[in-house]
Amino acid sequence: MSQLEAKYLKDYQAPLFTISHLDLVVNLAGADTQVTATSQVLRQGQHQQALVLDGDDINLKSVKVNGEEVDYQTIDGQLSVDSTLDAFELEVVTQLDPEANLSLEGLYMSDGAYCTQCEAEGFRRVTYFLDRPDVLAIYTVTITAPKQGFPYLLSNGNLVEQGEVDALHHYVKWHDPFPKPAYLFALVAGDFDLLEDKYQTMSGRQVKLQVFVDKGNRHKAQHAIASLKKSMAWDESRFNLEYDLDIYMIVAVDFFNMGAMENKGLNVFNTKYVLADKRTATDDDYHGIESVVGHEYFHNWTGNRVTCRDWFQLSLKEGLTVFRDQEFSSDLGSRAVNRIHAIRVMKNQQFAEDAGPMAHPIRPASVIEMNNFYTVTVYNKGAEVIRMIHTLLGESRFQAGMALYIERHDGQAVTCDDFVGAMESASHVDLSQFRRWYRQAGTPVVTVTEDYDPATGCYQLTLAQMTPQTPDKLDKRPLHIPFDIELLSADGEAILSQVLDVKESTQTFIFDGLSHQPVASLLQNFSAPVRLKFDYSIEQLVHIMAFATSEVARWEASVNLFSHAIWENVAHLHSGTAMMLDPRIIDAFKGVILNAALDKALVAEILTLPSLSALIEQVEQVDLDKLAVAREFAIAQIAQFCEDELLVRFRELESMDDAGARAFKNKCLALLIQSNDLYQDIAAAQFNQADNMTNSLGALLALNGEASDVRQRLMTAFEQEWIDTPLVMDKWFSLQAALNDKDCIAHLTVLLEHQAFSLSNPNRVRSLIGMFASGNVEQFHRVDGKGYQFITDILVKLNSVNPQVAARIITPLIQFKKFDVERQRLMKASLQQLLDLPDLSKDLFEKVSKALEMA
Repeated sequence: MSQLEAKYLKDYQAPLFTISHLDLVVNLAGADTQVTATSQVLRQGQHQQALVLDGDDINLKSVKVNGEEVDYQTIDGQLSVDSTLDAFELEVVTQLDPEANLSLEGLYMSDGAYCTQCEAEGFRRVTYFLDRPDVLAIYTVTITAPKQGFPYLLSNGNLVEQGEVDALHHYVKWHDPFPKPAYLFALVAGDFDLLEDKYQTMSGRQVKLQVFVDKGNRHKAQHAIASLKKSMAWDESRFNLEYDLDIYMIVAVDFFNMGAMENKGLNVFNTKYVLADKRTATDDDYHGIESVVGHEYFHNWTGNRVTCRDWFQLSLKEGLTVFRDQEFSSDLGSRAVNRIHAIRVMKNQQFAEDAGPMAHPIRPASVIEMNNFYTVTVYNKGAEVIRMIHTLLGESRFQAGMALYIERHDGQAVTCDDFVGAMESASHVDLSQFRRWYRQAGTPVVTVTEDYDPATGCYQLTLAQMTPQTPDKLDKRPLHIPFDIELLSADGEAILSQVLDVKESTQTFIFDGLSHQPVASLLQNFSAPVRLKFDYSIEQLVHIMAFATSEVARWEASVNLFSHAIWENVAHLHSGTAMMLDPRIIDAFKGVILNAALDKALVAEILTLPSLSALIEQVEQVDLDKLAVAREFAIAQIAQFCEDELLVRFRELESMDDAGARAFKNKCLALLIQSNDLYQDIAAAQFNQADNMTNSLGALLALNGEASDVRQRLMTAFEQEWIDTPLVMDKWFSLQAALNDKDCIAHLTVLLEHQAFSLSNPNRVRSLIGMFASGNVEQFHRVDGKGYQFITDILVKLNSVNPQVAARIITPLIQFKKFDVERQRLMKASLQQLLDLPDLSKDLFEKVSKALEMA
């Protein structure tokens, strides 16, 4: 069980050796692929210990020091070489079989192309090496391969040489002048369509841009390359950061566990985040591509030029870069809508993670399998922590801190403390207490009470913060919380906007000179990743929804209004009284639907009523069956009483050709169908007339509430049209998986054998299995346990095929605390079934064992 032992941040030790240069020669020859790695090794400090290198599932052929074969040992996947020299050249020759590598880590095959994925610890599947992020080397990579089938041979850096080996084989040589850790190494070889462009940097340098895609998809890469150019320009204008190589390449592959990977100068992308045209991609897909292309490009400085000292510091690069890509999307598009998307991820996913067995701070203290910490906590909560620093410092001082951070640490592997230290030095703001966000797990709860004295005009807000206990059992101390508020007058005027500095367990803030009690819009723009507890009245929420200057606050008020209605009706169901919906809530939604002055994309977000998963996250214990009934009733009531207004706006929006209008129109359509089945014919007409995927999918999503004849007919037509387009079929699989129907699981079992589905392809698995587990709450949590058993059976298969994907899909199964006793029993039984597997992967073992420990 040594492979399952935890590693701890406190045990970090600097490497005993480093490698200044690596000359890598890769001869791609199928099962006889050979890698010759020649490293310039330097001993660090005064010691005589052996050099120990990491390796995994590779065939070692020879080891030489300074050209001479030497004795060595291989134990538990590590290569030990004794040498008394302080500096020497080490040559390691390994043999690989990329086609047999199904882990999608290291060097593997994706649809006939060679491809690598080395983050976090994949380079050890290529050669024996110091596979840790604090060993930075300058790489020179020579690739040889058959000309037939592999005309493009790509790696990091700049192309310095190429030519023929013989009549059938050719070679290329790449050199990356910037030291990098092994996890940023990349190699791709295959036959692609190529889209090229160029970009002139702010200093006048010409950079060649290349996007490689599967044959026949060149036209679908236009948006990706345009997004790349926007990213390069934005990073120069907002952060004064310029690209540093002569070429920037993106390669899209279908078999990929992640969204994309920021390998220096050679980004490897999941096809989902590259390929797009209006017939096959939705407006959301276009936005996702722009965001992910930006994210990986921004890593060039925040992740590549300055990287992590160890993997516990992962949020150093990911949290910061998510913040940067969020700002990029906000500067280019709607800041409010982008902020709403980020808040949803936090409240619906990250808060659930904080409340579950895998709760961890953004800088974890221990880990069994590093892949399990590529989480919404590290990425998205990490971004919120960066955003709080930005709020506390302001834009100019934040930018000064960023500039100092880059200046101090360019070419280094550093820690989260180094980043915060640069921010403190540049701004002269004390962030000592703020650092607790990095080491303290859990979601703080901020309870707010208000008091107004009409005699003195004094209004008080008292804020009390506490963080619930998490599995680490560590004491929770008060955090530094920037708490944004707005006070509104009775006629809707903004009296005051202010960010409160909350540092104590309990603090009172006093506002004098008010002629009447204001309406307080609290935690505006989600200024801190905390749960807010405040007893809003319906009148206050309606007021905020109508008058708050923050569009995000208006959206938050609509979520609270809808949630208020749901929980009131859950209480009615428990007491046996009739359900109802307060007319003021219906009037508030009518007002939004009819308000032509509101941003259409914002209205679409307001009409995206909270999902069951989102509602579950609002309470500690849930009666799922009654919650589902109450939610369905509330949606039906809003749809029924707003039917006329929805139809008017739908007809107005039909002729408008922009993303916001399409989003609003499709939300209207979904609610209209909820009000009357007769509107299914309108959905069918939209589907049949659609010239873009947003409208096609919008019609199908609107019909996905029940298994009607109209839905089945359109789903069949969709399948027939797109059967040979995998990314579009992913949308079809997701629709099938999300249908709340009693025969859902039997239908999914049949779909596992569908010609377009493959359990070895992460995209297909996420679209069908992942959507069922996370998106079809009622069927996944069936009280007969069939949903849990279906997922468990799939996880058993994925455990040996792709444990990384399995560990992501299992998340809803380990978050059982909120459910009733019988459902908890069934979920635990499924987890125990997995724990009893004799070959349970580290990825699954960590999550399953921690969940059962919490039981």
